[in-house]
Order: sequence, then C-alpha cells, then structure tokens
Amino acid sequence: MGWNSWDCYGTTVTEEEVLANATFMRDRMLAHGWDTVVVDIQWYEPTARAHGYNPDAPVLLDDHGRQLPAPNRFPSAADGAGFGPLADQVHQLGLRFGLHIMRGIPRRAVAARLPVAGTDWTADEIADTGSVCPWNSDNYGLNHDHPGAQAYYDAQVAQFARWGVDFIKADDMLFPYHEREIAAYAQAIARSGRPIELSLSPGTDVSLAHLDHLRDNATMWRVCDDLWDRWEDVEAQFGRMARWAPWQSERGWADADMLPLGHVGIRAERGDDRLCALTRPEQISLLTLWLISRSPLMMGGDLPTSPAETIELLTNDEALAVLWHSRDNREVLRERDLVLWTAGDTDGRTRYAAVFSLADTPARVTVPLSSIGAHPDDRIRELWTHTDTPHDGHQLRVALPAHGAALYRLAP
Repeated sequence: MGWNSWDCYGTTVTEEEVLANATFMRDRMLAHGWDTVVVDIQWYEPTARAHGYNPDAPVLLDDHGRQLPAPNRFPSAADGAGFGPLADQVHQLGLRFGLHIMRGIPRRAVAARLPVAGTDWTADEIADTGSVCPWNSDNYGLNHDHPGAQAYYDAQVAQFARWGVDFIKADDMLFPYHEREIAAYAQAIARSGRPIELSLSPGTDVSLAHLDHLRDNATMWRVCDDLWDRWEDVEAQFGRMARWAPWQSERGWADADMLPLGHVGIRAERGDDRLCALTRPEQISLLTLWLISRSPLMMGGDLPTSPAETIELLTNDEALAVLWHSRDNREVLRERDLVLWTAGDTDGRTRYAAVFSLADTPARVTVPLSSIGAHPDDRIRELWTHTDTPHDGHQLRVALPAHGAALYRLAP
C-alpha cells in the first residue's frame, strides 16, 4: 500500500513533491497501512516533460552507466549522493522508499562504451540492441548469454541498496514476458543484501502460465497496461482479477495497477490537470474490486491536493480489513450487469461479499443470501457506508447507482 508519482506527475516529479506526499502519508495514512512512496519513471531525466518522453533524452549516468537522479529536480542528489538523502528523509517519516527503473541498460552507456562496475566488460559488449521497449527509448535490453549482463544488474541494484531503496518497480518486463531479465533482476536483489520488494510492469493480460516463475522472482506483477480514470479501464479489470484472485497469496500478488483517484494529471503522460474523472460510485467500485481481489494498492493522485472524500475512501479501515484479512477470494457470479464476489476471513467466522452493477443506469438487484455465502441469521454490514443492512433471512435487496458497488461484512 503506497503512493506512486506517475498518475499525477508522470516523468516530472520533484523532490519537494515526493516529500509533500510522504509527509501527508505519514500524517494521515500510515496508521491505516499506507507505508511506501515510489518515484516513478525517468527520475534521471533533467529535461523531463508532461505528455510523453523526450527522444534522445540526456539521462544522467555515473561512470558505470547507472542512472543518477537529476539534481535540478532532486537537489539532495547533487555531488553523486543519489537517492540516499531522499530515502533517509522518507525513512525518518516511518515510510519505505521506492523507485522505478526500465529493463536493460541505458543506450547512452552503450554508445559511450562505459565500463560495467567490477568487471573488464563494457556496456556495448553486454547490450542486446535488438531488444528495445516500444514506448520508451532510454534503454537496450541485456544479452543474458554474457555474464556481464548479470554483473550490470548486480551493480545497479547494489547502488540502489546503498541508497536505501526498499521497493523497485521494474518496467517493460512482462509484455512480452522477459523471463531471463526478470530472473536476473531478482538475482541482483538477492545479492544486494537488502530486502527489496520487486514489482513488475506492465502486464497486458499476462498469462497464468508464468505464475510459478513470477512467484519465484517478484513480490507483485501488473496484469494490465496503464489504467486511467475511465470506466472502461476499470470494467476491463473484472475479468482479469477474477482469473488471478484465486492465486493471490504471500508468495506474490497480481497487481490491478495504480489507483487513478483524487488529483491526477498535474504533469502526467495522460490528460491534463484534473480531479479523477470517475464518478464516486465508480471510484467505490474500483476500490471494492481491488480490495476483494487483494490487489496491491498504489495511490496515483497527489495526496495533499486530493479531495477529503478521496482520502476518506483510502483510510476506511472497515473496507481495508478485506484486503488485510480475507482469503479464498473469488468471483462467484457474473450475469448480465451483475457481478458477485465472496471471500472468507482469516478468523474462520467472518465472511465478505461484494455486489457490483456494471449497468449504465441505477439498478435494484435481489441477491439470494446463499449466493454470497450469507446465513439467515447473519449480521450484514455495508463497509463503505458503515451501516447495517436489513434482510429477511433469504434475500438481500440492493440499490446501486450506475457502475456502483456495495462491500459487505457477514458475521454471525
């Protein structure tokens, strides 16, 4: 559970903005489980801009081809300090610090034939120049038939570990599925001597056939392309998370992507400065699906300038308990516009249910209690509204707005 700079600041986030979000998280959200702050893509790009990437970006590198934070955006990184000072400040707030990195090795390092730290090899000898990201031109892939490829990742992650990085979002890993790159990056983390969580992106319909490999190498993995504040993006996640939810466990987590909630688009890749375009019912549906499917939660909006109503949703402890304490999560019905999910609680007595309407107009639905695992004498409580819900012992009648959801706790 954390904050990521992408949805609000794209490639352009600054140290001041990171610390403002970290401070807000400490003050308002840490007590509810939110504890990680992630600097997204191109923190090493001094000329970064909104709405895309600069071709031939003058990315900052050290003498061994490893990325360095741009001091014009991260002043504490001057004189080779890297992210160490910023990570220290985040840690002092009681939070974890994370960063984004692209797969492979910078093209500028290859062109300059920079040496790989601790070896006699140079960047041009270990690069796979035929392996490129289709949407970002910073890097080439690595040739993992050459031992220098692993050495480069080892040196890069060792530097991240020295800076105090706790979380790495490694991008361009899953589509197509770069099995050797993923394993090499996990190996570099293991060799770093620091416990670092590895998040893999993007994951346009990544296959369950990779489950064992993902579990062996990563903490979490995206199952979709970038998700934005559009209902069609949210609706598409129902099928994906139904496929992955039965496999969620401490061995690894399918990630439904960041929460494009609150104040987004400030200097982002997609759209202009705005509040989340999803209606409040759509926002509740999004959060309900993420919780009942046990997706990691990464808030994408700027926390200090997001509406109080957004923060209220993110700090609803009754709803968040579903994320923390549920098990056996699954979709149990999808019929026309009605979708039902159920889960149990680790206490062995409490159960949870989610009722979704995908309809474009308000709907009244009648749900047999047996369909959601409820018993005739259960107390049923709706967790977003903190209200007990009456029922007749046989059916639950639910009025939902367009694209709306209800999240229930069922208890004897």
